[in-house]
Parts: sequence; structure tokens; C-alpha cells
Amino acid sequence: MQANFDTLTGLPNRRMFRERLEQEIKKSNRSSTPIALMFIDLDHFKEVNDTLGHDIGDILLIEASRRISDCVRATDIVARLGGDEFTVLLTEVEDVTSVERIAQSITQKLATFFQLKEEVAYVSASIGITLYPNDATDIEGLFKNADQAMYVAKEQGRNRHSYFTHALQEAAQTRLRLINDLRGALAGNQFMVHFQPIVDMATGRINKAEALIRWNHPERGLVSPAQFIPLAEETGLILEIGDWVFYESMRCAKRWRTLYNPVFQVSVNKSPIQFYKDGDEHAVWLAHLRDIDMPGEGLVIEITEGLLLDSNTSINGALLTLRNADIQVSIDDFGTGYSSLSYLKKFDIDYLKIDQSFVRHLEIDHNDLVLCEAIIVMAHKLGIKVVAEGVETERQRDMLAAAECDYAQGYLYSKPIPADEFEELLKRNLSA
Repeated sequence: MQANFDTLTGLPNRRMFRERLEQEIKKSNRSSTPIALMFIDLDHFKEVNDTLGHDIGDILLIEASRRISDCVRATDIVARLGGDEFTVLLTEVEDVTSVERIAQSITQKLATFFQLKEEVAYVSASIGITLYPNDATDIEGLFKNADQAMYVAKEQGRNRHSYFTHALQEAAQTRLRLINDLRGALAGNQFMVHFQPIVDMATGRINKAEALIRWNHPERGLVSPAQFIPLAEETGLILEIGDWVFYESMRCAKRWRTLYNPVFQVSVNKSPIQFYKDGDEHAVWLAHLRDIDMPGEGLVIEITEGLLLDSNTSINGALLTLRNADIQVSIDDFGTGYSSLSYLKKFDIDYLKIDQSFVRHLEIDHNDLVLCEAIIVMAHKLGIKVVAEGVETERQRDMLAAAECDYAQGYLYSKPIPADEFEELLKRNLSA
């Protein structure tokens, strides 16, 4: 055991880290998903050790190891190479901007003061980052790159991170520019709401739609929500943006209920950040519904499974407020999280949305069909309706209809489109 773990911090040591890195490189080769390696060196640690003593230095190292571990996912690997040097291996890096987020988080956490018995100490961190397989294809090359990048961070003034490659450096700069641009996007009228129909499988009628935000950047054109929503959540801008989407969606929903279909519903996605914030945002939303004479039945709020798994009193209260106002709740991307099905019993959920990853291979993977059928049967037993996302072919539609799925959404019917185009689609659907 001791041969693989650092005796002071309990983290994997250099030997074990190399073994894990070898395994992750093999996995990366199989999945074609990059991995990122970080070298972390504590700035000014020697001064703390020399002035306050080794015992205090050891306490700082233990606390530093805990702070670094708190910044990464359970699937990532944190190790102590020796002295005040740590390393982090980020596995399955789907999006290089996540590397930037984690590096910033580690830098911030380590720059916060350390309470070491009666003493207070300040250190910071210099971090070097390299990517496999982009920068190097073997362990020695990765170690050399990360080490080199770490010294660049030190030379640039410490308390920062540096990338070995231009690609990652550019990604970090792009991310910073996007955050800055995002701050002015709402005032600059750069956002749009598009609507994607949710079709009743039994009748073919469009009785619902999902509201989806789009950002038309003046220089970049359309920026993917997958790129800017995490940035909006991270900066807190999601609160203001989320409110704007709600107001725009309800304006359209009110019009369509009045002109075309008195039971029409619009689904609005709600970020966990919006649930966690202080104050009763729902009171503002409910007041707006009253102001425009819009019943709660016209709104469905889409949330993630993770929100319910992390449920606390404020979330329970918020969901109860929605229920009392006749607003329905839908679980988005069902089946992709670490589900605890007990929440389906605990909360009043109206809809489950089967994630498109299950629908995509329905025609070729029998297991996906079995999973969809199981979700539908379970939901119906609990009195919950089911929406299948990502329906793209008639065969998928027919298989889901045979499994008695209630609603379908996807490119077979329409991609998300602007409000005026959606209204024309709605008119055609009604007259068909």
C-alpha cells in the first residue's frame, strides 16, 4: 500500500500516478478522447516551511491536497510527486474549456489563506498544462511539457497557469473573450428564443414546444448554447438571461394560446444556479404570469435529474410553489445522470424526457429499445408522461409509438426555429 501512496497526504505517489497515466493513455487511444495533465507547484512554500517549521508545512501540504482534490471530478486523478509538487490528470476531456475552469478553480483555492494551527500562511500555485495526444504521445513527453509550461507560469509572475500548446492557450483566450462578450449580449439584443415542437404521438398535433436560447454574436455568428450556457452559469449571468428567456417564451405562449390552441404549453429550461440563488425568483415569475393573465398550465419548467438528487429545503419549496401555481415540471435528459428513482416518488414530476442518446440507436441497438420501453412503462405506472428527444427518423417514431410513448421531439418534425416560423408551423399543423 505504502509503495503506491504518499504517506503524508494519502494521495497516489509518483509511481502509482505513472501507472494510472499509462492506463488512461490506453483508454484515450480507444475512445479518441483527449486527457490533460497538470503540474502544480506551490509558490512560496519554502518560506513557510523555513519560517514556521516542517510540521506546519506538512499541515499546509495536507490542506493543499484536499483543496486540489475538491476542484476535480471523481474520475480525475490527483497525486503528490514529492515536496510541494502535485499533479492532476483530467480524463476524458470532451471540451478543453473545462481544463481552463479547473485550473482557475485550483489557483483561486490555493491563493486563499491557510489557517495552520495558530498561524496563517499564504501561498499560491504555478500550474503547467499539457494535452494528450495533441502535445506528446508518451509519458516522458507529457511530463516534460507540463514541467516546461509550469516554469513559464512561474516566470510570468506565479499564481497563474500556462499551457504548453497554442491550441489550449487559444481556447483559454477565446473563453475569456466570450465571457466578456456575454456580459453585453443581453443589452445588445443578441439573444433569440427558438422553439422546437413537441408532438403528441397519438394525434400528430403540436400542443407543446420547448424554448431554446440562441446567441447571434455580431462577429462569430451563432454561438452554441453548449459553449455559452456553462459560462453564463459560472459568471452568474444565467440569472438575468434565464429571466429574459422566460419573459419572451411566455409572451409567445400567451399569443399562441389565444390565437390557436387554448391548452398550448411552452417548456422553459431552468438551470440549477437559478434554483440555488437567494430570494424567491418564482414569486417574480408568478407575478409576471398574473400580469399577462397567463395560467400556470401554459408553462412547463425543465430541470435536470442532478437538481433533484441534490435536493434541499429551498428546492423542495420551489417545486411546491410551482405545483401550487399549476406549473408542470419535466425532467430533462432522463437516464443520463446517476439516477435515484426515489425522487420520482418524492416529487410531483409531470414529464420525463428520454435522452436522445437512447433514441439515436433505437433501430440498431436492442438494449436502447428495451431501456426506452422500461422508462415508458415505469413512468406511466407513476402517472408521468414521457417525451422522447432526438427523434430523427420515421422508424424511430414508429418504434416509440408502439412502446406507447406520449410525445416526440426532434428533427423529424422540425429543428428549433424562430417564433414567427414556429407560428406558421403551428397554423399548418392545426389545419392539417
